[in-house]
Amino acid sequence: MLVAAAGMVVVRPVAAETPWLTVNKDGFATLTIPVDSITSSIGEVSQVVAEGNFGKSFNWAEFGLSRRGSNFTGVIGPLAPGLYYYQITGDDTKVLKDPTNPTSVASEPEWSTFFVPGDSARLLADVPEGQGGTIETLSYDSTVAGQERSALVWTPPGYDADRAEPYPVFYLQHGAGQSYRDWSEVGRARQILDNLSVQGDMEPMVVVMANGNVSNFQKELLENIVPAARSSYNISDDAARQALAGLSMGGFQTLGTLLAHPGEFSYIGSFAGGLRDDVSRADAEAINEGTKLLRLYTGNVTDGAYNANYSLSKKFDKAGVDYEFDGVNPDAGHNWNAWQENLIDFVPRLFQRVSDHGPSPGHLGMDSEFTPPSAGTTPTPWITKDAKGNTFVTFETGTEFKAAEHVTVWGNWAPGGSWLRVEMSKSGDRWRATVGPLKPGFWYYKFIVDLASMKDTSNPTKITTEPTWSTFFVAGRSARLLADVPEGKGGKISKLTYDSSVAGQERTSLVWTPPGYDPDRAEPYPVFYLQHGSGQNYTVWVEMGRAKQILDNHFLDGNLETMVVVMSNGNVSDFTTELLENIVPASQAAYNISAHPSQRALAGLSMGGGQTYTVLKTHPGEFTYIGAFSAGIGNTSGIDVEAINNGTTMLRVYVGDLTDFVYPSFMNSLATMDQLGIEYEFDGPTPGPHGWDVWQKNLIDFAPRLFRPVD
Repeated sequence: MLVAAAGMVVVRPVAAETPWLTVNKDGFATLTIPVDSITSSIGEVSQVVAEGNFGKSFNWAEFGLSRRGSNFTGVIGPLAPGLYYYQITGDDTKVLKDPTNPTSVASEPEWSTFFVPGDSARLLADVPEGQGGTIETLSYDSTVAGQERSALVWTPPGYDADRAEPYPVFYLQHGAGQSYRDWSEVGRARQILDNLSVQGDMEPMVVVMANGNVSNFQKELLENIVPAARSSYNISDDAARQALAGLSMGGFQTLGTLLAHPGEFSYIGSFAGGLRDDVSRADAEAINEGTKLLRLYTGNVTDGAYNANYSLSKKFDKAGVDYEFDGVNPDAGHNWNAWQENLIDFVPRLFQRVSDHGPSPGHLGMDSEFTPPSAGTTPTPWITKDAKGNTFVTFETGTEFKAAEHVTVWGNWAPGGSWLRVEMSKSGDRWRATVGPLKPGFWYYKFIVDLASMKDTSNPTKITTEPTWSTFFVAGRSARLLADVPEGKGGKISKLTYDSSVAGQERTSLVWTPPGYDPDRAEPYPVFYLQHGSGQNYTVWVEMGRAKQILDNHFLDGNLETMVVVMSNGNVSDFTTELLENIVPASQAAYNISAHPSQRALAGLSMGGGQTYTVLKTHPGEFTYIGAFSAGIGNTSGIDVEAINNGTTMLRVYVGDLTDFVYPSFMNSLATMDQLGIEYEFDGPTPGPHGWDVWQKNLIDFAPRLFRPVD
């Protein structure tokens, strides 16, 4: 079935039996979608993504799925506890509802949801059956819309329609493009209210979630919604027992009602809302007199309402309005994760005394508007910090993409460091997006413009083997080993050229020599041969792996044995021959390095790890230190286990977590080595995917273990 929606084609195929989405206990979400299901629903596509609130600050982002055999598949995680919503999209415009997920969102028919449990999301979880409140549908005639409308109404556990004292009532509004059901289907309002009620953290009340999609919300609220609720439920008509709050558009509607009808609702909450009208001192006096609580909420600088709330606070301050500010939520943007937190904070403040009137723990002050540099400022991206030191990065394209229809910035900011695309917004003739908060570390990205990869030409960085990639570095203690050392303190990178008898051409290596390297030293230096992966070359460990920075910092910290590191081109048909007959002899001829196996190490990532294993199997003892990053041992027929164990001082192996696609084969490789009796070291998965976030950590761990006793 096809349904037109906002220029897209929304497809709801016949339900399949096998779930497309599974989530394990650690929060890793695996999507496995049969190619046949995609093509039969939306036709042939060149790319498939899962779009959802997977991004930084829980913002909407696209997670690309890879085609492997008969499926489009991918693993993302670990996801923080909470509610997630997603859709499947092919080629930017063809949207597919997951037919194997029975959840639904009325205002977003292509969405499905899933819940990741955990202590930080315990208020979003279902309470034990029979302990929570009740959700009912209230129908009412709308004189504004000229039709019958509906609201959802939550009544507390033990609600008594005949109670002598009417219940206080809280009117809770949705945002633009949403419906009266969103607070229940995506906002987890029922679970939040149930949990707060069971814990005794809220006053028993009735909560009315009505339809705010009208031309005159104040009239709809006061003449239609409120009277209908009063006629159907045992609720108070006393202003002191009435509350009103809303998110985004609903926040604007709430504040507009406050300004026009001060005193109608004594408790007011604006969740990422704002106020377009001016506020006079007379308005402020009326608001202050009739309002017990006016509390404002906003997300971080990725929240589109951030600047509106800054302006609102200044407007209120100038007029003399009494209000509370929950502070800037540093970890959420303009999305349901933020608004769920807002509701959790707001409800316990209603109709009862509270002692805490300040921001939520960890929330920040707001000293100024968020104003990125003017269009065309170079170089990009632009890095900014909030009051807590959190890093936010703003990307901007050039004007060459002004006619594009869909532009994203794709970088390694998914949980664990996987690739994730963030949609960019048109800003004049350019496109912009702000991503964050980002932890200290090395980040890489590219633009996707109407399905094509494009370079950020305003960023001078380059990756030889990935010409559309750009990089930037966020400094911080946790990324200290990836940072440049002071000028003149580190080692040197030089080029080594050699004739390759395997490739039939001249080849190049990059060589790191330690500070104080002496070509005439009596004792040759130990040597570490470090290899790249498939689709890469000898430059990548320096350009992407931060090998120079890692080696420099380890050396200056006294954690690295003085050694030479050779990074060569492994793109040959016979790497073992290339290494032993070309790379090693050329390195020994050009540098003062040892030829003794006990002073030689070999390691590689992915394909390079496989090549390393091959050398170990066919020439055991040639390199006594062996490292394999995200690779398995492969074919073990005919190998000499005793020679491997006797000739190897250390065989240390690494792999990413479940998002590393070689994880299953790697674990099988460990079982094989266990069965054969091959001695190795494995310290468990490195958090992260089949990517540089993991391999940098592997090198950081591996290099200090070479050519020295290690406990």
